[in-house]
Amino acid sequence: MSIVFYLLAALTVAGGLAAMLLKNTVHCALALTVAFAGLALLFLNLDAQFAGFAQILVYIGAVAILVVFAILLTKGSETPKDGVFSRSWLAGLAIAAAVFAVLGWAVLQSVRVLPHETAVPTVTVQQIGVALVGRYVLPLEIVAVLLTSALIGAVIVAMHEKVGHENEEQK
Repeated sequence: MSIVFYLLAALTVAGGLAAMLLKNTVHCALALTVAFAGLALLFLNLDAQFAGFAQILVYIGAVAILVVFAILLTKGSETPKDGVFSRSWLAGLAIAAAVFAVLGWAVLQSVRVLPHETAVPTVTVQQIGVALVGRYVLPLEIVAVLLTSALIGAVIVAMHEKVGHENEEQK
């Protein structure tokens, strides 16, 4: 493994950890964007150009920006006044450790079953692009409408909260 892989992996893990550990919600969303960018760069480093560019377009270009707008348009960007940990954090930690153990066991068991030599895929990025604008154009458009409606919903929720807050101030 090259040094570039280790640097990208460190960037991705640091972004994910920052998204979990930071208290400000806006900073968490931006750290999640850094983690998404690290994953995209890892895909590009592994010569999976379509997956890398799809990661950039979909997750960084749409989902992360949508999350940031939703946080900024609602009151979710405020730092919580009481603690950020719930009372059941120990149970959550135990469940997370159990899920991690089961997934790790499944990965280690699958190594024996997988063939050691795999064929190189013959699908090109151009073939995937033609399929997206041909056979899979309807799911692509449904995702676009879903993301647009989610952003419009966040704006409507923010407008209603602002109008309700102004009415309370006038009384």
